[in-house]
Amino acid sequence: MQVAFFDAKAYDIPSFEKYGGENGIEFKFYETKLNADTAELARGCDAVCVFVNDDVGAEVIDKLYGEGVKLVALRCAGYNNVDVRSAYGKIHVVHVPAYSPYSVAEHAAALLLTSLRRIHKAYVRTRDYNFSLNGLTGFDLHGKTVGVIGTGKIGRVFIDICRGFGMNVLAYDKFPNPEVPAKYVSLDELFEKSDVISLHCPLTSETKHMIDASAIDMMKKGVFIVNTSRGALIDAEALLEGIKARKIGAACLDVYEEEGDVFFEDLSGHIMDDETLSRLISMPNVIVTSHQAFLTEEALNNIAETTVNNILSYFNNDGVCDNELCYRCGEIENCRKGERKRCF
Repeated sequence: MQVAFFDAKAYDIPSFEKYGGENGIEFKFYETKLNADTAELARGCDAVCVFVNDDVGAEVIDKLYGEGVKLVALRCAGYNNVDVRSAYGKIHVVHVPAYSPYSVAEHAAALLLTSLRRIHKAYVRTRDYNFSLNGLTGFDLHGKTVGVIGTGKIGRVFIDICRGFGMNVLAYDKFPNPEVPAKYVSLDELFEKSDVISLHCPLTSETKHMIDASAIDMMKKGVFIVNTSRGALIDAEALLEGIKARKIGAACLDVYEEEGDVFFEDLSGHIMDDETLSRLISMPNVIVTSHQAFLTEEALNNIAETTVNNILSYFNNDGVCDNELCYRCGEIENCRKGERKRCF
């Protein structure tokens, strides 16, 4: 069984070679991203394995289908880069719904703590033997209110972390979970009452730019915004204006709306064309990491193992895979497959 592996990085390869080799899967690793121009690299392969910035739109799906590809295996949870509707009836799509909620939630907490306690600034100062404390004053998380948008696996772990700090937790989710130890409120109330807002929801047509100028207007002055989910949840221009207006106290971003040609690459010797990203990075109260929240040894192993199991399940089980993204019933992740057990 051959699988074309797009957007391969050095940290991806060992775990996929290990689990693939143990199960008779040959991964063909390509550094290039999947798009309409590179889809032909999958010729002769049974499946493709893709990541968050690969293009799996309608045109790409048609080209993969023409090359005989039967399966798109996402090695991530999000699927906003996949046209699931166009894939229906042609190519099955599977994903990794949970690889390590702890890795992402802990990274969100690390960004928050680094920013509010000015740890990144202290690190730079002391490297130059500057031990002044001027400008390094932070604040206690204890007693503050955090608003968590999205209470799935990652959101729930982040809530537990915040409760450990003694924070009051407000939550918003389209589908509230009574077992989550948080007070569910409307999105407007969450914006109005939170000292910290952390995003842990998928990117859909409903959630795109949920943090926009009007949302920022409702927020407390000095609010901290943390995003480790998908960049387009935040309108970057509105965020920048909110920072310039001193409304937003800090932004902690592991994702960015236009990250596709920037993140995961070394551009240190280049001039940055994205002016919005350049301006955000230049702000003293903004921390940007390059979509690394998932990057732990545990998560990488879980991603590889689950992806390989998804591929094996599809090809060895009559096309049935529990982690299939289904368009047929309208419940993409929570498909009511019934007796059919598959999308089509």
